[in-house]
Amino acid sequence: MVDRSSPVYQERYGWDRRTTGIVGASVLFTAVLLLPDVPLLGRILGLPLFGVGGLFMAYTSMSRKVAFRVDETGVLLGGNPARYKSTTTHVPWDDITGFVLWRQTVGSTSVPYVGVTRREGAPPLPGDGPKARAVLSHLVPVSADVALSSRAVNGWRLDRDRLVAAATYFAPGILVRDHP
Repeated sequence: MVDRSSPVYQERYGWDRRTTGIVGASVLFTAVLLLPDVPLLGRILGLPLFGVGGLFMAYTSMSRKVAFRVDETGVLLGGNPARYKSTTTHVPWDDITGFVLWRQTVGSTSVPYVGVTRREGAPPLPGDGPKARAVLSHLVPVSADVALSSRAVNGWRLDRDRLVAAATYFAPGILVRDHP
């Protein structure tokens, strides 16, 4: 249970409407692929996609690992649950100049992201490098710096009001803004 009176803001991976729908559809497609009249090629291609994909989404939801945390030390950007330790990043308050809420559009859908802006000269984050920056400069609507210090709000929910309250409590003057 989340203590809503605490200034610490933390979200964990869990079940949301999108994840539940994806896992449900994966179970349905996997069941259909196991019917006797389904061609072998369909099973070979479909079972790994829907079976393994659905299992991974269920694992992510049930892992309850921290997806995002704002506390007295700074911001924890939770990583991919399958490689949590190597993809989780902590950004200390001394390096943070603000928060940016932005969306990445893919086809007809978009995925919300939360990122931090960091002071010039802050140490590089994992995954930062010239190749990553070159790719990001063509794929995302925010700077590579913000993209590298962002996490998709996927498999968890962002409570903007609690984020603002935690940022105000731990780092007065640090703003939360929406990217246009």
